[in-house]
Amino acid sequence: MSFKDNVPQSKTAKRSFDRRRFMAGAGAAALSFAVVKPESVRGYAANAKIRLGIVGCGGRGNWIANLFNQNGNYEIAAAADYFKDRVDNVAGRFNVPESKRFTGLLCERKLLEARGVDAVAIITPPYFHPEEAAQAIDAGVHVYLAKPVAVDVPGCLSIEESGKKATDKKLCFLVDFQTRANDFFIEAIKRVHGGDIGEYCFGESSYITGRLGKQAEPGTPEARLRNWVFDKALSGDIITEQNIHTLDVASWIMNAAPVYASGTGGRKERTDVGDCWDHFACVFVYPNNVGVAFVSKQYKDFGGQSGIRNRMFGTKGTLETEYGGEVLIRGENFYRGGRTAQIYQEGAVNNIRTFHKDITEGNCGNPTVAPSVRSNLVTILGRTAAYSGEQVYWDKLLKSTERLDGRLEGLKA
Repeated sequence: MSFKDNVPQSKTAKRSFDRRRFMAGAGAAALSFAVVKPESVRGYAANAKIRLGIVGCGGRGNWIANLFNQNGNYEIAAAADYFKDRVDNVAGRFNVPESKRFTGLLCERKLLEARGVDAVAIITPPYFHPEEAAQAIDAGVHVYLAKPVAVDVPGCLSIEESGKKATDKKLCFLVDFQTRANDFFIEAIKRVHGGDIGEYCFGESSYITGRLGKQAEPGTPEARLRNWVFDKALSGDIITEQNIHTLDVASWIMNAAPVYASGTGGRKERTDVGDCWDHFACVFVYPNNVGVAFVSKQYKDFGGQSGIRNRMFGTKGTLETEYGGEVLIRGENFYRGGRTAQIYQEGAVNNIRTFHKDITEGNCGNPTVAPSVRSNLVTILGRTAAYSGEQVYWDKLLKSTERLDGRLEGLKA
């Protein structure tokens, strides 16, 4: 699947200051590494330990490093993050030597240049994902990537290209969506695609939650990086960074790209940090005039509202899903499904096991990349419609060359 039909390849929107220019100015050439030829990548026995580098050692990076380690099939061999305290926290627990600990904006490049890893788990702010993934694939390293995969259209298309290149080079590239690794979600949506709820009429998608905690008091470039979830450019705004969980399920159910979207939203309650909006409300119109209404909020809860839910109403029944809750089909073809209380950790563990299996068995079809790119683009479609207050069409969105400006001035290489 390709998302870039009719996308201009020769034009690149300029950022006032982007990471690529930062790297050039910081002497990135000195950190260059030779591209590993596919035939030189070592083979793996079924029980082999994969030497893994953790890129991004914050809260989720720390958590995912533990899961990789507990799996038993990985050796945490290197760690990288802008912040030294985060690197040392992860590296210290897994006896990673100082020579394999890397900091600064170019930390992942330093890690790859030092060699010594077979794969990387990229758990950094989404703004950095396209470049980090591309560098890893060029270096002949397998990629386990957190979602969202990017914050803008060029970034999404870069991930698509990296996925294709990984397959060509016989490398594995897995995007970590927990719902897509859950048996109840898989079975329910398989049944829906098989016609169990009949013809689609309309759907609902929501992510209602309280506000997130600040990691640092705002006011400095490094505080902005620590508070990246509140920053539009670094996170893609809440509709991309967080709401992708529910919009990915909607995209999975629909199994197609939207035709267009309209929306609104704003920043009314949470105004003390960053520039992200704290609520969105959009309508995505899919083929056959099927509308999916989407709402989200990320500010103070007032009791009994939180949840990540999807419903699809058809002529023969209704699909209901909740992340951490029940998955079922009501109607002519009832499916009980079950409760997904442990999905957050179980989904990640399933993906970690699949990643090892794919590497050791040489399964390099990389089926998670295309749907992840499409879902990411759906979030950007909704965001663009809400920001502009206009209907935005999918075909037009794919032609966008606009890149979000990371504004990385003041940060060290």
